[in-house]
Amino acid sequence: MLSIEALSKVYADGTRALEDVSLAVEAGEIVAIVGGSGCGKTTLLRLVAGLDRATQGAVRIDGEVIDAPHPAVGLAFQEARLLPWLRVRDNAGFGLQHMATAVRRHKVDDALARVGLTAHADRWPRELSGGQQQRVSIARALVPGPKALLLDEPFSALDAMTRASLHEHLLALWDESRPTVVIVTHDVEEAVTLGDRVVVMQPNPGRLFETIGVDLPRPRRPLDLGFDSAKHRVLRALDASLGGRERFPGTAGDSAAKATPATGRRRWG
Repeated sequence: MLSIEALSKVYADGTRALEDVSLAVEAGEIVAIVGGSGCGKTTLLRLVAGLDRATQGAVRIDGEVIDAPHPAVGLAFQEARLLPWLRVRDNAGFGLQHMATAVRRHKVDDALARVGLTAHADRWPRELSGGQQQRVSIARALVPGPKALLLDEPFSALDAMTRASLHEHLLALWDESRPTVVIVTHDVEEAVTLGDRVVVMQPNPGRLFETIGVDLPRPRRPLDLGFDSAKHRVLRALDASLGGRERFPGTAGDSAAKATPATGRRRWG
C-alpha cells in the first residue's frame, strides 16, 4: 500500500541524508522507525509526506507517486503546532475550508470525539494541557481520513503517564479505520508497544539496517510475556547499527544511551 522505492536524499551542501531506502508497508500496518542521530528518520518521514523531494527514488501510495502534500497522507509532528488564534474545533478542521460547513463540522466533531475532546471543542489551545494539544494535532491529521498517518515523535515531550494514555488513544483510533501508520520514535519501548514491525536505521548516510517483527497481542504492556525479549532484540539491532558504540544492559561497556530519570527510556538521536 505504502511503497518506498530506492529513496535517496542529498542536500545542496553535499550531506547524504538517505541512501537507497526501500520499504513496503501494508495497508493497516503500524511500522515504528528507530535509529541513532543522523540516520535520516525525520528526512524519510518528510519525503513520504511530500514535504520534500527525493534526490532519487519514489514514494507511492496505492501506486500513486507522492511528491507534494496529499490528502491521502496525514502528518502529526513532535510539537502540536496548533494555531493560537483558532479554537480547538477550528484547529482540528484547519485545511478543510473547501468542504461544506455541515460536512466539515461533522468530520471535526467525529474526530474530536474519537480523541476524547468533545467538551474542549470551543477552548483555545492555551487552555489545554500538552497531552490534550497533541490529541488535537492527531485529530487534525485524521480528519481528512488519510490512508497513511505519519507521526514524527509525537509523544516525546510528554510525561510517561500522558504518553501511555495517548498510546491507547492512538491504537483505539487506528482500530476503528485501520490506516497505515508510520511512527518515528527515539523510544524503544514505545516502538515495541505500537509497532507491528520495528525498522532500525543506520546513520551516515541513513539507510535500513534491520527489520524486527513484533508478534505480540495488543494492548501491550512492558511486563507482558515476550515484551522484554522484543525490546532487547531492537536494542541489540540499534547497538549493532551504531558499530557497538551504544550499549544497553547485558552488554559490556558503559552505556552511551541517554535515559530520562523518570522512565529510564533510552533516547536514540
